[in-house]
Amino acid sequence: MLRRIYMRIAYDGTDFHGWQRQRGVRTVQEELEGTLQRVMRHPVDLIGSGRTDAGVHAIGHVDSFATDHDMPAERMQRAIQARLPLDISIIEVRDVHPAFHATRSALSKLYRYRIYNALARPVEEFVQRYTYHFWAGLDVDRMQAAAHHFVGKMDFTSLTPKRTVRETMVRTVMRCDVARCGNEVHIDVEGDGFLHNQVRNIAGTLIEVGRGHWEPDRIVPILESRDRNEAGPTAPALGLCLQWVRYPEELLDPNSNIDPPFEQ
Repeated sequence: MLRRIYMRIAYDGTDFHGWQRQRGVRTVQEELEGTLQRVMRHPVDLIGSGRTDAGVHAIGHVDSFATDHDMPAERMQRAIQARLPLDISIIEVRDVHPAFHATRSALSKLYRYRIYNALARPVEEFVQRYTYHFWAGLDVDRMQAAAHHFVGKMDFTSLTPKRTVRETMVRTVMRCDVARCGNEVHIDVEGDGFLHNQVRNIAGTLIEVGRGHWEPDRIVPILESRDRNEAGPTAPALGLCLQWVRYPEELLDPNSNIDPPFEQ
């Protein structure tokens, strides 16, 4: 009988060309699938909670796959971990309901963008691989006032590349918070899903507000314009990290009495 396996992973995205498998470049999916095939002794089609871009990190990415192997989840985690490169870590492996799907079952996810906002360089705190160094002062109160305008269900065409093609550009952002933590400014964005570069473009736009170039209320006409040229620059990938993905509790229980599984 097929089991559905949930894996929560962390990875340093610096040396990866994103999560999704691509010909001729190193990706997280390729590394994981190769390792899983050796451990499970059958081909594995890995489903990811999202496709992070090249250079983007994760401490709470979720993947799922099906297997008929009877290896206990705890042992499976140790076996996978032992064979992975040092820039990927398996945080949790568990059996879940057959209807669980790492992408389609997600209720929301949280991304954090980290800005190292000091004259000193981030290497002094060994965070140069995970933060965007922006040395000019940022007004966090102004940034938070602007961030409020990103919350809600709306069209985010202004915050994704012009080449992006989706059935709809409407997404729901549950919260967008800005806070200073020592030398860093953190931008936390939780949503039900994101367009390509949406969070990095939110960060770039908020930086323009924080440095005093724009007023917080400018966010409203930017969103209404549906024109990428109106928003701020795309913040570099290295500052972005997927923190967690939230799912319905009943799908995390392998014995829940719910609908039949998704077709995959």
